[in-house]
Amino acid sequence: MKNNKLSRFLNIFVALVAVIGAFLFIRVLMEDVGVIENNPEVQNSLISPIIFFSTGLLYLAIGATLVVSLIGLMKNPDNLKKTVLGLAVLGVILVLAYFSGDSLAVTDPQGKVLPGGEAGSSVNQWVSTGIWYSMFLGIIAGGFFVIDLVKGLFKS
Repeated sequence: MKNNKLSRFLNIFVALVAVIGAFLFIRVLMEDVGVIENNPEVQNSLISPIIFFSTGLLYLAIGATLVVSLIGLMKNPDNLKKTVLGLAVLGVILVLAYFSGDSLAVTDPQGKVLPGGEAGSSVNQWVSTGIWYSMFLGIIAGGFFVIDLVKGLFKS
């Protein structure tokens, strides 16, 4: 009974989203392309509602995903322990990547420092951290891939 009510609610919600999306899309299609391209007021009146609606749906999807995930984790304490351990490992790797990164100046091919790329910039530090983080995770994933491959060879 409960699942049937949820299914009915979701169907109504999906239909409502589809109707609103179709209405907003038809409003854009009804306007002349030249007017949309050249008139900022028309652009704002037609495009802004679509952006607002899409952003709201994105936030709703993110919120629903987080809530359902947290409920699932609370119902299963073993998965909660694994998730916290996994997040802790990712945090340690992030700290290692941060200290591996640098905040040196970003230069163009002629050696000139690019605007916003001055030495010591926190943006430079975090970009470098992201690069190192990706490299560390790629190396770890590659290692697990090789281990799994070797296990598969000896299992046969």
